[in-house]
Amino acid sequence: MVETNFNSYFKTNSETEQEDCRTFPGLNVTTENIVAIIPRGEVIRNFIYTGALDEVAEKANLSLISVSPSESMNEMLRENYGDVHRLEEFNERWFVRFQREIIATAHNRWLWSKAAQERERLRNAEARTLKQKAVWTIKKALSYPFANRTGLNFLSAIERTSSRVFRTTDEYVKLMKNLKPALVFNGSHIHSRVATQAVQAAQWLKIPTATFIFSWDNLTSQGRIMLPYDYFLVWNEALKQQLLEMYEWIREEQVFVTGTPQFDFHFQPRFYQSREDFCAGVGADPARPVVLYSTGMANHMPGEPEIVEEIADLLKEIGGERTPQLLVRVYPKDLTGRFDELKARRNDILFPKIAWEEGWLTPKFEDSFALVNTMRHVDFGINVASTISLELCMFDKPAINVGYNPLSVAENELSYATYYNFDHYRPVVESGAVEVAYNREQMRTLVRQAIDEPNRRTNERKALITKMFADTLDGNSARRVAKVLLEIASQNRRA
Repeated sequence: MVETNFNSYFKTNSETEQEDCRTFPGLNVTTENIVAIIPRGEVIRNFIYTGALDEVAEKANLSLISVSPSESMNEMLRENYGDVHRLEEFNERWFVRFQREIIATAHNRWLWSKAAQERERLRNAEARTLKQKAVWTIKKALSYPFANRTGLNFLSAIERTSSRVFRTTDEYVKLMKNLKPALVFNGSHIHSRVATQAVQAAQWLKIPTATFIFSWDNLTSQGRIMLPYDYFLVWNEALKQQLLEMYEWIREEQVFVTGTPQFDFHFQPRFYQSREDFCAGVGADPARPVVLYSTGMANHMPGEPEIVEEIADLLKEIGGERTPQLLVRVYPKDLTGRFDELKARRNDILFPKIAWEEGWLTPKFEDSFALVNTMRHVDFGINVASTISLELCMFDKPAINVGYNPLSVAENELSYATYYNFDHYRPVVESGAVEVAYNREQMRTLVRQAIDEPNRRTNERKALITKMFADTLDGNSARRVAKVLLEIASQNRRA
């Protein structure tokens, strides 16, 4: 039986962990102070559950500034790191917030990727009342003249000055002066408005700052990097090149390819369960094929429960003693309850509970085990342009993408097919590693092929994963992150 409690697990595996830490023997104990900022729940998964910050804490003086997901999570952080400060968002002046929104809108228009176009379409749709439409029209009119490198740099300089001159708190300035760090590391550059005051306080004090580009779509889909970090850690070489091309002020030596710790669990056999144990946990029959459907965001994939039910019906058509079972992993951040009616009505569809805290949408440690064993034991997977497709390819499992709309969603409202033209996902489709069903008959054909010929796209899957991740899928990305942070801190203290 695999131990899935975070503290119990690492106590049970302490000897193994000590052995593994010798992966980087050059990391000596230092007296550097390092501050790690945890601005969202998934940062806990990436850098705490994987042991990245434990390794930093073994070799330097580590302090955390963290959001508060739950009392049990807070207790775990205090027990493991001791020096934990609450990350709070202080209200800023309205015109500072307004400047950032104009910059974000201008950046989106300058970038004008397929994902950027979709973001603007959604913003247009969200402006429903006359007042909302007028305000959004004014914001676009103000931002578009600055939708170029010169304009964006000009606006960014004004915003940085305004943020400092008109700041509403000195709490983080005082904290940074007290902690005296050689480096401040923000575990996610995006979705971290709450971290802005802490990061910029360090920058005002000339303390070096680093951040992690959290996901492969962030640069083309998630807006502008507002804070001028000194160092960036990224998944792969492609993200590094995107970053350098998009932000001319970033130099190559400021960007480190570490891989992403979120996949480390996939390549550490001590996390593996047997098929029997996994199936028992999700209520599946280990003798029958298991098909994974991983859902997406409710606002991006409206009507998705209809697709899920259609897939379930399609699998039932196969019949026989080995009729495939549909296992649905509901997107953990989807709190709409839109699948509740389907859950109640279709007991042949498996909906395992996803172990996340609602506070700050934080994965629990046991979800890492659940996800890695799901990838290992399902026969193939279906989703709408999800990172799960990459994970299926890592385990050489067929991945089918849904490229057609639910019957209730009109094409002029939103098109699922659009997602396969997004800059980050288009190369995945073009590689042939995944296949897109653009209508229901194609879905029926691809499902049959995935069952009858699971190795049909093996070469394409392996080629995609090699091209995208090179040699970083080795279970050691967390340690590479720790190594980079410790080296940066040491170099800056010596300087």
